[in-house]
Amino acid sequence: MTDDQRDNGLGEGTQYLASALRFAGGTILFLFIGLGLDRWLGTTPFLTIGGALGGAGLSFFSVYREFTADPDHPELKKWSGKRRDSE
Repeated sequence: MTDDQRDNGLGEGTQYLASALRFAGGTILFLFIGLGLDRWLGTTPFLTIGGALGGAGLSFFSVYREFTADPDHPELKKWSGKRRDSE
C-alpha cells in the first residue's frame, strides 16, 4: 500500500468531521451565550433554550450551505450559482 492510498482514507472523512464539530460548536456556543444572558437578566430558561435552538438552526444552515456547494455533487448546487433576476 502506498502513502497516497493511506492518506486518501483519512482525508475523505475530515470534511464531515469538521462539519459535525462546527454544528456542535455553534450550538454549544449559542447555548452558553443564552445561559449567560439568562443569568444576567434573570429570565432562566428562555434565552438558554432560544440560544440553543438559534445556534442549532444557524449551524445547520452553515453546514447545509457547505454541502450544497460541494464540487463532488454538482447536482446539489444547481440553484447556488444563479441570480434571481437572470432567470
